[in-house]
Amino acid sequence: MSKENLNNNNNQEPSTGGSQAGASSFFAVDLGATSGRTIIGRLANGKIELEELTRFDNNLIETGGHVYWDIYALYNEIIRGLRLVHKRGINIKSIGIDTWGCDFVFVGNDGAILRNPMAYRDPHTFGTMEKYFAEQLPKEKVYELTGIQFMNFNSLFQLYAMKEEGNSALENADKILFVPDALSYMLTGKAICEYTVCSTSQMLNPVTKDIAPELLQSLGLSRRQFGPITSPATVIGTLTAEVQKLTGLGDIPVIAVAGHDTASAVAAVPAKDENFAYLSSGTWSLMGIESRKPIINKRSYDLNFTNEGGIEGTTRFLKNICGMWIYECCRREWKAAWKPEMGDMDKELSHQVLQSSAKALEPSKSIINPDYPSFANPTSMLQAINDYCKAHSEPVPQTRAEYCRCIFDSLAQRYRQVFTWLREFADFDINTLHIIGGGSKNAFLNQLTADACGVTVIAGPQEGTAIGNIMLQAKAAGAVSDIWEMRRIIANSIELEVYKNK
Repeated sequence: MSKENLNNNNNQEPSTGGSQAGASSFFAVDLGATSGRTIIGRLANGKIELEELTRFDNNLIETGGHVYWDIYALYNEIIRGLRLVHKRGINIKSIGIDTWGCDFVFVGNDGAILRNPMAYRDPHTFGTMEKYFAEQLPKEKVYELTGIQFMNFNSLFQLYAMKEEGNSALENADKILFVPDALSYMLTGKAICEYTVCSTSQMLNPVTKDIAPELLQSLGLSRRQFGPITSPATVIGTLTAEVQKLTGLGDIPVIAVAGHDTASAVAAVPAKDENFAYLSSGTWSLMGIESRKPIINKRSYDLNFTNEGGIEGTTRFLKNICGMWIYECCRREWKAAWKPEMGDMDKELSHQVLQSSAKALEPSKSIINPDYPSFANPTSMLQAINDYCKAHSEPVPQTRAEYCRCIFDSLAQRYRQVFTWLREFADFDINTLHIIGGGSKNAFLNQLTADACGVTVIAGPQEGTAIGNIMLQAKAAGAVSDIWEMRRIIANSIELEVYKNK
C-alpha cells in the first residue's frame, strides 16, 4: 500500500472482505477532544493498512456549573465498533485505546464509576496553580519532581481544586483511572495506570517512573488509589463475559498501547535512526525529541519544556506551540462573513487556494508570536492579529493571502526558535525533522519550516496516532520486535514527502 487506506463510509464493506490472507488485524480506538474513531489495522508482508470503521462525536456535558466528558457514550461507541467487527467477521487479535491526557475517572470500592469525568476545559482550575504553589509545594520543586510544563488543567491541579471544593466523587474514590485506562477497565475489569498518559498528569516522576509520593501527600491521596504503572505494549486483560455477550466476540485481549495520543503518534515517526526531532502538527503543534533520559534543569524550566513518557523507556522532551489554530480560526471567520456575490466559498477558502495564494506572495513583513496570550481564544482572530501588528509596529495584513502568509511565516519562525533550543538540549546531532499529523499535508508550511530550521523535513504519516496505537498492539502480539522495526514498517507503508532546506 502506498498510502493509508481510510474508508470514511461507515456502512461500506471493505474491498478485502472480512479477512485478508496472511494479515494480522488489530482494533484501535482513537479518541480526541471533539471526536473519536474506531479503526482496523492490518499488518501483512511488512506493511500496515488502515480502515476506519466508525467515527463519532465526543460531546461535552455542561451541568451543575461544571463540564464533563460522557464516559458511557464513549464506552457505547467502542461496543458499537466491536459489534461491527463481529458482524463483518473480522478476526482481531487485540484492542487498544488512546485518548487525550490529564483527565481521569473515579471508581468506588464496589467497582462502579462514581461520576462522569470532569473535562480539562472546566474553569474550576483557574487560579489553582498559584494557590497550590502557595499552600503546598513551590513551583520549582514541582518541576524538579516531574519535569512537566505548567498548565492549569494538569491532573495535579484538577485534583487539588476538587479537594479544596470537597468533591464527593474524589472523597469516595477507591481508584483514580486516567481516561484510556478507565475505558480499558470498563472492557476488562482490570485497573492499570498506563505510563505515557500518567506522565501528562504532572504527578509522575520520570526518573523513578512512578507517581511522586510528595505530590500524593499534598493531595491527601495514597499510591494504592492508582493502578500499577504499565508500559505500552502490555496486555491488560481480556474482554469481560459481559462485553463478550454485548459484542458477540470472544476473550479478546485489551492492550495498554501508548494511552496518550501524542505518545502513540510519536511512536509512528518513520525515523531511520535516533538523530531526529519531530513536530506533531495540527491545531496545536508539539515539537520535541526522544531522549534516553529526562531533561530537567533551570534552562528547561525557564523555557517551560516538558518531559512526557515515551516508548521503550524514552522521554518525549517537547514544547507545545500554538499550531494551525490561528489559521483555522481565520478561515472560520471568513466563512462566517461570506456572501454569495463573493463567489464559490468552498473553492476560495479551500486549503489549496489559501496556501497557494500565500505562497505567491513575498515573505511577510508581519511576524507574530503564535504563542502570544491574545491568540489563545479571541472573539476575533483577525482582529487579534491586527491588534498585535499595530502594537508591535508591523504592517497589518489586508487580504486573505497576506493573513495566511503572515501566519505560516510566523509559525515557521517559531518552529525555528524551538528547534534551536532542542539542538541546545539534545546530546546528539539532529539531522532530520519529521512532521506527522494533519499538518503534514501543508506542503507550503513544510517547505518554510525546512528553510527556517535549516534541516531536511520528512512529512508523514498523517494518521500517526492510529498507526502508533496499532503497531504497539502488534508488538504486544509479537508481530514486531521493537520501535525500530515498527518504524521501518511504517516508512515502507506510506508515501513520505521530503523537503530540503534551500
